[in-house]
Amino acid sequence: MRSPDLQTATHHSSTMAIESAPVIPANPPQVKQVPSTHPFDPLSADEVAGVSAVVRKYVATQTPVKAFKYIGAEVVLPPKRDVLAHLGIKTTPGGEPDSYVEITRKVDVEIIDVVSGYGWILHLTFQATEWVVEDAEQLPEGRMPQLSAHELIEAEQIVRADELVRKLCADVGVAPDQIYADGWSLGYDDRFPEKLRLQQCLLYARFGKDENIYAHPLDFIPIIDSNAKKVIHIDFPSHPKSGLHTSKEYSTQPPKLDSVSDRARIPPPTMKHPYLPDQLDTANAPREPLKPLHVVQPEGVSFKMAGNTLEWQQWRMHIGFTAREGVVLGTVTYNDAGEVRPVFYRMSCAEMVVPYGSPDHPHPRKFAFDVGEYGMGVQANELSLGCDCLGTIHYLPGHMLGHDGNTLTIKNAICIHEEDAGLLWKHTDFRPGGRSHSVRSRKLVVSMICTVANYEYAFYWNFYLDGTVELETRLTGILNVYTLAEGEKASFSTQVAPRISAQYHQHLFSIRVDPMVDGVNNTVIESDIKPYPYPTGSAENYAGNAFISVDNPVTKASGRDYSYETDRRWRIVNPSRTHYASGLPVAYSVGIGGATRGLLAQPQSWVRERAGFGEKALWVVPADEASAGGRRWPAGRHVPQTRTQPKDSVVEWCKSGESVENKDILLFLTVGVNHVPRPEDWPVMPSEHLRIVFKPIGFFKANPAIDVQAPVDERSRNAFPAGDIGTGAVVTEHANGNGSTQASTSCGCN
Repeated sequence: MRSPDLQTATHHSSTMAIESAPVIPANPPQVKQVPSTHPFDPLSADEVAGVSAVVRKYVATQTPVKAFKYIGAEVVLPPKRDVLAHLGIKTTPGGEPDSYVEITRKVDVEIIDVVSGYGWILHLTFQATEWVVEDAEQLPEGRMPQLSAHELIEAEQIVRADELVRKLCADVGVAPDQIYADGWSLGYDDRFPEKLRLQQCLLYARFGKDENIYAHPLDFIPIIDSNAKKVIHIDFPSHPKSGLHTSKEYSTQPPKLDSVSDRARIPPPTMKHPYLPDQLDTANAPREPLKPLHVVQPEGVSFKMAGNTLEWQQWRMHIGFTAREGVVLGTVTYNDAGEVRPVFYRMSCAEMVVPYGSPDHPHPRKFAFDVGEYGMGVQANELSLGCDCLGTIHYLPGHMLGHDGNTLTIKNAICIHEEDAGLLWKHTDFRPGGRSHSVRSRKLVVSMICTVANYEYAFYWNFYLDGTVELETRLTGILNVYTLAEGEKASFSTQVAPRISAQYHQHLFSIRVDPMVDGVNNTVIESDIKPYPYPTGSAENYAGNAFISVDNPVTKASGRDYSYETDRRWRIVNPSRTHYASGLPVAYSVGIGGATRGLLAQPQSWVRERAGFGEKALWVVPADEASAGGRRWPAGRHVPQTRTQPKDSVVEWCKSGESVENKDILLFLTVGVNHVPRPEDWPVMPSEHLRIVFKPIGFFKANPAIDVQAPVDERSRNAFPAGDIGTGAVVTEHANGNGSTQASTSCGCN
């Protein structure tokens, strides 16, 4: 039984020193300012330094804030029509670009007053040669900017320094220097005041250098105040399947802050589960290595870069980076026989939520918003040549505002390269003497990999020669795990290793798509594939084989469900331009059928109250640049510790039922995976692949890749000697194609 001093009551420890406001130098250094070349250009290192210096001085002289920490800085998106006019991109099919517009560079900087706990946003404009703070707004109580990387790292230091945490760890054989913590935003917990900036710390032990900490989960969860830098409470999860309840009357309801936990302590599992090659035991020794496979481009790459603007084949786009979204694609156009046609204005991962499925407190608090609470850009990896990216690579950096006002730089944040993409198209005329022609595909890949605590997310934006755009997301890393008592059976989870439980969970991504298919005003068409409603034997459908595609425009702002029964699909059309043969409006399809998932939590659940975007597969809303910052964040601009659906969220935007027909619209796509962990996902997960595909439908007159050249790769060779059937020899007779009895001309790329 637990003694009353080790309880779930609010915990008090000595308050650590609150950091003072950054010192203002008497003569601030002059920061070199280089004008951006594209309105979407991310902040440069010089810009971050310049913004930081101006904010530091303004806060000290123009606000009541006595001590603060920087959270982040982000370029404010200019009005869409101004950007298109600035770049000379048409807003209507067949029209001319609007007159040139000069763009004023603006930045929002968020800080936290560490004394009061309030957040602030400072709005800056670049005027002539310097940054100027136009105004500053204090956020309402309970509105929290995202957690900074420094706060997440500092969480581990705070729990290690706490005396009660040290004692609780010592009770189960863990020394202070063996304590490790993953800081998570508190999520939803109304037992605490909204004004506190809180993290829940998932604890693990590390018993050896570079060892897998997740092999040793601890049985309690401290809560820290990130501003005061102290542990304020400790939760002891219940273990109902083993009878180790936190109270005599078991319930999944959160216990009161002053309640006592009387369950026995559970030591962490001690078995090691390494994944690093130099730590594997003999039973899992590295296998015989694969023979080298080199990606070689002897004449260099086929794409061109001018700053952050890329050209490849007929594509042209801007590649951006923000601390919150990470990689962002902007002003995507396609050169169609000399006509530069707009396709997408801006595309990014705008939010995601990872709800876990155990009802036992405090596990329901685990539903991380990895974009809004932590920032994908903040968590971006420094990519490695020849490992994360293979071939001939170009990297782009990411610059961010650090906790102390200094510039944080990830030199290789974004990877750009080309990959062979298999067969693009082929046809063999099977008749005697017929010709065969094969064309290989290639794709341009723009990628980024992020580490969010235990998980890795890899985002690959793929552009193809036939006009297709694809977002492939790969999920890997290490499962979030919790400990089991000796003999306890896993519930709402899988026991992936002895006494290690990996809970069921979901990964739901919200992909923001700002389309401009042949212009700014677009409409979404919803299509259902249905049997022709006339019965077999009828005059209309005598053989009974007919089926049809039923189209309906989405006319009002709303969330749309996916239908597996009708293979529902959507396309973004421009009703002002039609295909010369089909007569239908030019369009790009939105292919998410194989990736659609919805929230599994109950109505009125904590998750649905905060992550309403997960309830629908597609949201269509009008763009509204008049709203603060535009409609960018489906779960709201300020996500940490929200308790209800924010007013600036996609669910709220749909309530007005505004028209979205032939308007400037936004799409938010909800895609994801339901993860029931497997033992094979341990100790590190093989990549899970998730794909969204955007395909032209009547956008081009015909196959736009018909003119792709197909040279024979002279370096390709047979793997085994001819005639060696047992090892994969080349067979000399086929039913079709070169060498067959039906086609006498050579097969391949000619």
